[in-house]
Amino acid sequence: MSGVDRARIEAAVSEIILAIGEDPARPGLAKTPARVADAYAEFFSGLSQDPLEHLLDSVPIGEDIDGVPQTSDVVLLRGIDFRSVCEHHLLPFVGVVHIAYLPSDRVVGLGRLPAVVDTLAARPQLQERLTEEIADALNDGLAPRGVLVVLDAVHRCVVARGSRQTNSSTVTIASRGELAEPVARAELMALIGSAAPAGRPREESTSGGHRA
Repeated sequence: MSGVDRARIEAAVSEIILAIGEDPARPGLAKTPARVADAYAEFFSGLSQDPLEHLLDSVPIGEDIDGVPQTSDVVLLRGIDFRSVCEHHLLPFVGVVHIAYLPSDRVVGLGRLPAVVDTLAARPQLQERLTEEIADALNDGLAPRGVLVVLDAVHRCVVARGSRQTNSSTVTIASRGELAEPVARAELMALIGSAAPAGRPREESTSGGHRA
């Protein structure tokens, strides 16, 4: 897709304003359709992007003296802030993503992992599907030995309407390969449990330094 049609969004928002009994021409609402169109262009920009493009610049870990590719232990990036829009009510859900992967013979810059999240989150989404899509993108783009993705999010459709559960959050998990094994997954979940507060990503690699 080439991007959102701002004119159609503006027309639709004007109709919604009329439908709720308001006047789209009054000063407080006159620019609302354009503002919503701008917001939707940002919220849904991932529809025209391929998340795998962020993983194309992976690099070899290295080779040992016998020419055999070395492998790395787990790479864990915790507390990646994200926001997406729930496709059921077109209301946002926000939270943090924790990503771990076991490289085979290649790694990627740590800044590429949040870029994958941002691309997939910038679409009409379900949290459960978003979790699986992030895991699939990492699995396809890096061919690692294992992947673990954990999302912890608050849904505005739950907070602002219906039951109004203001203190609840939803956790979803997707795992692939060796990190789907119970022992390995439990170890990583314990590390994730000590993550920094949302909005302060922290990275950890048991194999030494990685690029930001």
